[in-house]
Amino acid sequence: MISNSVNLQEKAHWVWRETLAIHRRAPETRIASSLSAIEIFVALYYGGVLHIDPTDPRWDERDRCVISKGHGSICMYPILADLGFFPADELQRVCKAGGILGGIPDPIIPGYETINGSLGHGLGVASGMALGLKRNGKKQSVFVVSGDGELHEGANWEAIMFASQHKLDNLHLIVDNNSISMLGFTDDIVSHDGLVKRLEAFGWQCVEVDGHNVLHLQSQLLSLKAVVNGRPKALIARTLKGRGVPGLENEALAHILMPKAELLDSLLDADDAR
Repeated sequence: MISNSVNLQEKAHWVWRETLAIHRRAPETRIASSLSAIEIFVALYYGGVLHIDPTDPRWDERDRCVISKGHGSICMYPILADLGFFPADELQRVCKAGGILGGIPDPIIPGYETINGSLGHGLGVASGMALGLKRNGKKQSVFVVSGDGELHEGANWEAIMFASQHKLDNLHLIVDNNSISMLGFTDDIVSHDGLVKRLEAFGWQCVEVDGHNVLHLQSQLLSLKAVVNGRPKALIARTLKGRGVPGLENEALAHILMPKAELLDSLLDADDAR
């Protein structure tokens, strides 16, 4: 879908900057959760992983991408605008009257597949999509991007068992494993230690990668997509919540913290001077 000439590392930095700028204009948005997932979305949307058509977001032959951690996907707004899903001037109207881009995304936004409300349901929805595609003889893949805190929800483990039983090898779970939930570190709530082995025990094929190495993410996602072996697939991306923002990066309460406007201005000014 995207030319191999795209420099994924440069694109990831551009998305980081644009995400900060959006939050500066619309502080209602969740910034920390978006900053941890940037390279994941850049690899998916610019790295040739997803087969999509921005001019026809509901194209029958598209791969599906369910963004379960919807609140943490504000970084998707500049990506979708850049690819042509909607006009770039919508980025100036996030959380504003008349705009289509809210603090929490919904399916009125071209490029979003599902409602992104209560956390923990994206994998179940994606499993249903994957099963439907298989039963209709379709070759498209389904990807779902989930936060690690969502895995505290039992519905995810029902979907993990369901996908394995039905041999959904067209289903790909990507976990933004930033180790922080809403009110603290996940290890202090329900630990995800040994997540790879746990998923493998449920019959999944699983890899773990540096979630900020966009080239490695691209390579692993393309490799997983190419495998057809009757097993659903998972990529665990080790990331930092609030990446690149002092006082926010890897802070226990990063999910609900709002960096001051002055800090955002200084980061954007420093980036301009690069």
